[in-house]
Amino acid sequence: MSVDNGSLFWNRSQTGPGLFSNLEDIDVTADGSPVLRFFICLVYSVVCAVGLVGNVLVLFFIRVKQERRKSRVNFFVLNLAVTDFQFVLTLPFWAVDTALDFSWPFGDAMCKIILSVTVMNMYASVFFLTAMSVTRYWSLASALKNTTVRQSCSAKWVCAIIWTLATLATAPTSIFSAVTNVTGEKLCLLRFPGGQYWLAVYHIQKIVVGFVLPMSIVSISYFMLLRFIRKRTMKTSNPKRRSQVTKSITVIMLSFFFCWMPNHAITLWSVLVKLNFVHWDKAYYVVHTYVFPLTVCLAHTNSCLNPILYCLTRKEFRDKLRGFVSCLTRLELTDQVTDVGLYLHDPSVRKPKPDLTSDQRKHPKHEMFVAH
Repeated sequence: MSVDNGSLFWNRSQTGPGLFSNLEDIDVTADGSPVLRFFICLVYSVVCAVGLVGNVLVLFFIRVKQERRKSRVNFFVLNLAVTDFQFVLTLPFWAVDTALDFSWPFGDAMCKIILSVTVMNMYASVFFLTAMSVTRYWSLASALKNTTVRQSCSAKWVCAIIWTLATLATAPTSIFSAVTNVTGEKLCLLRFPGGQYWLAVYHIQKIVVGFVLPMSIVSISYFMLLRFIRKRTMKTSNPKRRSQVTKSITVIMLSFFFCWMPNHAITLWSVLVKLNFVHWDKAYYVVHTYVFPLTVCLAHTNSCLNPILYCLTRKEFRDKLRGFVSCLTRLELTDQVTDVGLYLHDPSVRKPKPDLTSDQRKHPKHEMFVAH
């Protein structure tokens, strides 16, 4: 998630690529379009709202309902929900930063904190997705082979290792992130002492560790899982089950790929520019200015897609969600009935009888007529 970008104005870039000789000149986003900034803020707001609701529901169903004790995958889903929940909490800060034309108003300390939390949860989310793919294959293959799986390490230890690796991968961000003045604007950027070279190394690490290796492991795991299921279903004549699993795995892989690939592709282009393998030109400026922020938005949407892909597509979670919604509906109806009952039994709201004249009081039949 390359959010370590600030603002750069077109009049500065018109002086030519020769001006882009340091970190700020080459690695910040030049945005002069209010429409684009408004769209990005809107996307961040929607992703934040959907991500908060979706991940809170996942935490509720797994944590409160004690589902985490029944499956290692569910324990990974729990940690994934925590990761995505922490990530979406940073989106309001980036929305404000975008609305102010990428000018950071929260100070140097918050720059380090928000940027570090964003990057750490990006790594953790990808690592947990990878661990879940490997666990799914290993668990299903062992179950179908009727063999006992040796728990070489518990899910808690795996999660601890994943969080440790994510923290170590985020260390350069925590150390070198700072608020920097660029053309009079305060930007939240990465400042490496070696300039472009170490920044390029940093982005290479993000591409390889955060996308290439996880995508390769996920692809191999799910490919082996599909091949194993296909062999088993051919023997048991259950094509419907195979079709369901195939669709589920295809959606998971495509969502992971298309959410992250555009961002990492443009990041790779910027690495080639920093290492002077590719010349800086107007095409790079336009893509980095107007397309790159959209790829960041697309990558951010993965944090609200994960609860849908890994929970709502599973029958047990859908059943729990239906039960939760029906419970809320019953509670609401009960409250409405209670309110109506209180209203009807409240003497202060009863309809008063009309006053009778002196002649009507003398004749009971008039009273009976009025009462009806």
